[in-house]
Amino acid sequence: MPSFDLVSTMNIGELKNAINMAQKQITGRYDFKGSKCEIDLKNDSELEIIGESEYQVKAALDILYTAMGKRELGLKGLEPQDINPSGNQLYKQVIIIHSGIDKDKGKIINKVIKGSGLKISSQYLDEKIRITGKKIDDLQSAFHLLKNHKDVNIALAMENIK
Repeated sequence: MPSFDLVSTMNIGELKNAINMAQKQITGRYDFKGSKCEIDLKNDSELEIIGESEYQVKAALDILYTAMGKRELGLKGLEPQDINPSGNQLYKQVIIIHSGIDKDKGKIINKVIKGSGLKISSQYLDEKIRITGKKIDDLQSAFHLLKNHKDVNIALAMENIK
């Protein structure tokens, strides 16, 4: 029977490239001249934007989103937190990078699949969901349904298509 694994991951190598592109664009912008503003990848699950004003932090996040779009990285995998003062007249925003499908999202995805009417089955397997069916067309329909569903607001990708 055909099957595939539904996963939610962020390509860290491409994310680093997008951060480098955004950092180069920030250093070249007129409104950032002579000021400290930087985007830092702390670990594989957290980004940090530091700037001298809330405007700079918001603008740097917008520049990062644009660079990620050019690299075809999904923005649903990021969760920006509030902008807070961090001392030394700087502002900091932490952005959480989601990877993997947690159990709550897995339940939502399974519920959407069961309610779709397609002849497929799904099971949650440690941060990914295996979807099986008799026809490959049903599997592709399920993937497109999940990608565009309003309740499933995470970046999804197919893996291990058999």
